[in-house]
Amino acid sequence: MEQNIKIEFKQTTVENLQLFSKMLKKDINFMLEEALEQYFDNEQKRLMEKNINDENAMTNLDFNEFWDDVDI
Repeated sequence: MEQNIKIEFKQTTVENLQLFSKMLKKDINFMLEEALEQYFDNEQKRLMEKNINDENAMTNLDFNEFWDDVDI
C-alpha cells in the first residue's frame, strides 16, 4: 500500500541539500533517508528513556517503605 506524502522545505533547506549533495557527492534522497533514520533512532532512544524515567517515578518507594506492614 503506497501513500503519497507532500513534503515542503524552506528555501534555505533546499539550498543546503543541493550544496551538501555536491560537496559530499551524495544523492539528495540518500541524504534525506540518512537524516530520517538518525532522527527516528534518536527519538526512539528518547522515548525509551522517558518510559524508563516514568516507570521509575511510579516505583520510587525504598525497600522498607515497600515491604512495611507486609506479613510473610
